[in-house]
Amino acid sequence: MPIGSRAVYRPANIQEAKNALADEEYFYKLKSSDPQRPVYSPGNFGPGRCKGTQSMGISLPVPDNLIVPDATSQPYYTPNNASAFLMPDGKTLEQFEPLARCTAGGSVHGWRNPWGGVDIYGDGIKGGHLGSGLSSIGGSIRKGELTKNQPIRHALKVVIWGEKYLHYSRTVPGYRWPAYIADNNAANQYHGTNPKLVQGTLLAIPPNVTAAKLKLQTPAAQKLFRALQDYGAYVVDDAGWDAHYLCLEKGVLEEFRATYGYDFQTTSGKFYDDFMKLFKALYIVDNNAQKNVGGGGTPRVSLAPPIGN
Repeated sequence: MPIGSRAVYRPANIQEAKNALADEEYFYKLKSSDPQRPVYSPGNFGPGRCKGTQSMGISLPVPDNLIVPDATSQPYYTPNNASAFLMPDGKTLEQFEPLARCTAGGSVHGWRNPWGGVDIYGDGIKGGHLGSGLSSIGGSIRKGELTKNQPIRHALKVVIWGEKYLHYSRTVPGYRWPAYIADNNAANQYHGTNPKLVQGTLLAIPPNVTAAKLKLQTPAAQKLFRALQDYGAYVVDDAGWDAHYLCLEKGVLEEFRATYGYDFQTTSGKFYDDFMKLFKALYIVDNNAQKNVGGGGTPRVSLAPPIGN
């Protein structure tokens, strides 16, 4: 759903972060001819993800050469690795976070939310993000979307620092629709003072802001600007440190580098400057709700066509 003409914008007051980063996500279309492998919980969120032994109650037909590396301690690297597997029936999505598969032919690891599989033709809300319960695949920037001429025609997903921005209290338990949950430790983890900024909050750039006003310098940022103004972005996880993330399909970083000649993930340069301008320009769409998606009124752009096989 695009942002509507009746959207009510409230300040988010997101400031510049030290790091502009990508939260990479893994998508697989499975074939019934591949061997069934059990899915277990991760051993923990840090290194040792493939040591978990708790069954997630499902097996997946995956090729033996599917490898998703473990987290590391040197350098410290603990990606969320949200993932979505389209089952051989062509309609059921199984979603996990963080995904790991350390050895060829071994078991798959990732926490699975209690609702299990969802229909790809459904509302696109529930999924594997552990901080919010939101979709692993919905909102992800797909291959080609930052490098081709066509506009991005869907809401995005962002990950911001919970300690600085996300709110938790007895009356606001760290999330709002369409999120279903907040982090398990949200009461101690979230120290943001704005009760409207939580998991599931829809953020968007107001209509009176232009790319020219922001002085955006890069074509990728200009494309992101249009998506953030027309569709906005949902908060789906906690960054855990001083960084802003956009959620991207695995492979987008390499495609981005090959197309533009510089990295998406950065701490300086023109794209970093643009990235931070976009986050600072985001406002909360305060009246986004289940029966008022995007704030209601006339959508800023026409709906994308229905998906189909």
